[in-house]
Amino acid sequence: MQLYLPVAEMSANVFIFLAMGGAVGFLSGMFGVGGGFLMTPLLIFAGIPSVVAVGTETAQILASSVSGALAQWRRRNVDVKMGVILLSGGLVGSGIGVEMVKVLRRVGVFDVFVAACYVTFLGVIGTLMMIESTNAIRKTRAGRVVSGRRSGQHNWVHGLPLKMRFNRSKLYISAIPPLLLGFFVGLLAAIMGVGGGFIMVPAMIYLLRMPTNVVVGTSLFQIVFLTAATTVLHASQNYNVDVVLAVILMAGGVIGAQFGTVAGERLKGEQLRFLLAAFILAVCARFAWQLIAPPSEFYSLAGGI
Repeated sequence: MQLYLPVAEMSANVFIFLAMGGAVGFLSGMFGVGGGFLMTPLLIFAGIPSVVAVGTETAQILASSVSGALAQWRRRNVDVKMGVILLSGGLVGSGIGVEMVKVLRRVGVFDVFVAACYVTFLGVIGTLMMIESTNAIRKTRAGRVVSGRRSGQHNWVHGLPLKMRFNRSKLYISAIPPLLLGFFVGLLAAIMGVGGGFIMVPAMIYLLRMPTNVVVGTSLFQIVFLTAATTVLHASQNYNVDVVLAVILMAGGVIGAQFGTVAGERLKGEQLRFLLAAFILAVCARFAWQLIAPPSEFYSLAGGI
């Protein structure tokens, strides 16, 4: 069934985008990420203009994250205090990011900039996660105990000022790292159309040393409010949110997130990280090819006679 997308200015098959929303919502519930690092590229690959894909995807992430966050809330896996600190930095970063989108569109380099960002961030993070998860799986199969990262272990973060106590995460650390992490994720959310979970989740586990079960719920909690604010800013300033497309993606995402939450509980931590790394690297490879592949048509700037 074909439906016209007014902001994207194109016709689209409803069932294809509904299935895309469901698949990404499934990943959101399973991995505790917003799913934008997959959906935004999929929309671009499907022919949606980059700027519309970025703005619209923030709305879809909002819907799928609400569903996943509610499921995690019922399991008491949300550190609200940590989520508020992350969100405070994220809102500032999001506001700056929306302004950057406006400038990049004006100078005509937005598409290339987004593709380069995806290749850089997804390549680095996907490679690191793949190495770590592969080593963990190898140790498990060899019968060796995989040492987990427990809350309470100290690193350089614990020496910073402005310390706060996060009872749900069993942490007593400085508020500065969560604020900076939130700011960076907010910036990426506005520019790349992502929830930032693919950066947030590893950072909360390995940098802040939060318990893994609390990380997933807290990540989704802050993504809900961050993407809500980013969507409003994009719609009011850049006019790049296609509501029709967003509703289609939301419908699939809300359903998929519930199944993803259940599926995630049946897999081991190292298996989840391996699968997420594989998805990240696949998207990275596709964007890298898009940057280096020759265009299908060549144009000449030479004037006619």
